[in-house]
Amino acid sequence: MPKLATPLTDIQPRTAKRKDKPYKLADGGGLYLLVNPDGSKYWRMGYRFGGVQRLLAFGKYPEISLADARKARAAARAKINAGIDPAQARRIEKRQKAIESANTFEAIAREWHQHKVDSWQPRTATNVLYRLEKDVFPLIGKYPIKDLKAPVILDMLRQIERRGAVEMAKRQAQVCGQIFRYAVATGVAEYDPVPSLRGALRPTPRGHHAAITPDELPEFLRILAKNEVHMSPPTRILTRLMLLVFVRTSELTETPWSEIDLDHEEWVIPWQRMKMGKRKINPRKVDHHVFLPRQGWALLRELHTFTGGGKYLFPNRNDHERPASNWGILAALKRMGYSGRMTGHGFRSLAMGVIKERLGYRHEVVDRQLSHQSGDTYGEAYDRAEFKEERKKMMQEYADYLDAVASDQAATRGRQTLRLN
Repeated sequence: MPKLATPLTDIQPRTAKRKDKPYKLADGGGLYLLVNPDGSKYWRMGYRFGGVQRLLAFGKYPEISLADARKARAAARAKINAGIDPAQARRIEKRQKAIESANTFEAIAREWHQHKVDSWQPRTATNVLYRLEKDVFPLIGKYPIKDLKAPVILDMLRQIERRGAVEMAKRQAQVCGQIFRYAVATGVAEYDPVPSLRGALRPTPRGHHAAITPDELPEFLRILAKNEVHMSPPTRILTRLMLLVFVRTSELTETPWSEIDLDHEEWVIPWQRMKMGKRKINPRKVDHHVFLPRQGWALLRELHTFTGGGKYLFPNRNDHERPASNWGILAALKRMGYSGRMTGHGFRSLAMGVIKERLGYRHEVVDRQLSHQSGDTYGEAYDRAEFKEERKKMMQEYADYLDAVASDQAATRGRQTLRLN
C-alpha cells in the first residue's frame, strides 16, 4: 500500500532550497510544490480522469500560498467527484473569459463605429466616437456587453444628466441603442436594454419646443415631399426655409425684403429684431448674419416672384402691410401628422442635433448660427466670435446632407416600386 504524503507546513515551501534537478514537496491528494533549479516554485496537482493521468497548475509560490493551493485542490477534487475534468473545465472557462474580454461594450462599440464610419461625414464619425470616449466608455466600456442590463445603462445616463446635459443623455441613449442592436445582430448580446429606459430619464425641460430627432428626419422629409403639392408656394417655401435656415419662426415670418440682398446673397437681421433685442437685453447690439446655402437663396429668389412686390417675405393673408403669423407653418405640420411632435421652433433643435451629431461641428459654431446668448463667461467669449467662414461652410454641408437624405428616401421608394411591379 503506497505511503500517504505528510501534509506540508508553512515553513517548508518558504525554506525549500534549489537543487541541481527539479524536485517535489508533496502535500497529499495529488498536490505538490515543484522546486526548479533556478529556485522558482510552482504548485501542481496530479490526478487521474477517465483512466488518464493529468496535471493541473495552480500558480507560483509565494503568490499562491499553501492555503490557496489547498483550496484549489479541494475545488478540483469536487469537480472530479462530480464527473468533470477540472483541466477541461478550466480551458472552457479561459476560452469564455477571452470571448467576453473581446466582446466588451467598448470593443463592440468601436466595431459598430467602424462599420458605420463610411456612411457618415468625417466630423460625424469623430464626434460620435469622442462622445462615447468621454461619456460612456469610462463607465461601462470594460464590461461584457451581454452582461449589461437596463439598470446599469440607466445609471450611466443619469451620471450624464447630473452634469446638466439632459439632451446629451438622450442622444447617448440613442447611440447605445444602436450599438446594442448591432451586438444582437452579430450574436454577442441577446437584447437591447435601452427601450426599457423609456420614461426613466429626465424629461426635456419645460419651455423646450417639440422637435423630431435626427433619426426621424428621413421619414419627415418623405412626408414633407408628399404634402408639398397641397401647400401654397409661400407656405412650401416657408417650411423649406425653416428646415434649411432655422432662424426663429418670428424672425423669418417678420423679415422684410429690405433685409435681403439677392444680388450679393446677404441677409443681416438688425439686432433690434432679434430675440434679445426685443427684450432689450442685448448689450452688445450686434446684428445677426444669416448664412444661407445655395438651396436657400434659390428658395428666396422663387419667393420673390410671389411676394417681392410687397414689404414682407411672408405677408399676412388679410393685410399685406403686416407679417404672417406662425399659423401657416403649424397648419402645414398638422396636415403632415406632426401636431404635437414638431413646431416651427423645433426646426432649430433638429438642425442643432443633425449638425452636432451627424456633421460633427462644435457647439459654439452652431450656437452662433442659432444666435444663442449663453449668459456665462465662456459663452460670452463665444458670442464675440462670429465663426463666419465656418458657419457658411456648415450651412452648405447641412443643406447638402438634407438633400442626400431625401435622395436616399426617393431611391428607396423607387426600388420598392420596382419590386412591387
